[in-house]
Amino acid sequence: MDTTTLAAFLAVDLLLVFTPGADWAYAIAAGLRDRSVVPAVVGLIAGYAGYTLLAVAGLVVIVASSATLLTALTVAGACYLMWLGWGVLRQPATLTASVETVGSSRMQIVLKGAGISGLNPKALLLYFSLFPQFINPATGWPVAAQAGLLGTLHMTACAVVYLVVGVLARTVLRTRPSAARAVTRASGAIMIAIGGFLLVERLAG
Repeated sequence: MDTTTLAAFLAVDLLLVFTPGADWAYAIAAGLRDRSVVPAVVGLIAGYAGYTLLAVAGLVVIVASSATLLTALTVAGACYLMWLGWGVLRQPATLTASVETVGSSRMQIVLKGAGISGLNPKALLLYFSLFPQFINPATGWPVAAQAGLLGTLHMTACAVVYLVVGVLARTVLRTRPSAARAVTRASGAIMIAIGGFLLVERLAG
């Protein structure tokens, strides 16, 4: 793959990564609730690693060609986002909440992050719609290698952005409990709104 193609992919990919959504909401919540945002970010990246493996295996093409399967995945992701968002609204983060969640299993935090990114409709858009536009079998690179490279670039961008988002959330909002609760509620509302919009759009289509 040439550098022009990679640069074009990164430009589009970063626009998606910088768009606040479920991943941002989870990174912010982790920054406010837990001592370290790393487990949450590891979970988010793990979900995208699964998509990258699918892309490398060539299954992205199969799934993208099945409207029924793609619809089912999108609906599942939308419902999951709405469920998580409702949970965040019911229990908004506070500075004391971080003390209460210290005993939470890091594996549970990782698994929840993997579920969020793994069922994130934005990931479906990225891997099933965007990737094929930048993969060219005529370049001499195996399709699997191209998919793996694009997936690696995306995961790297996500790791950097989500770590910064989580750390800044804790640093900026540490002395502002009311702002922390407001941000968390807004994150939950964003999850519900995104999930509801995608659910209606997919079912209406």
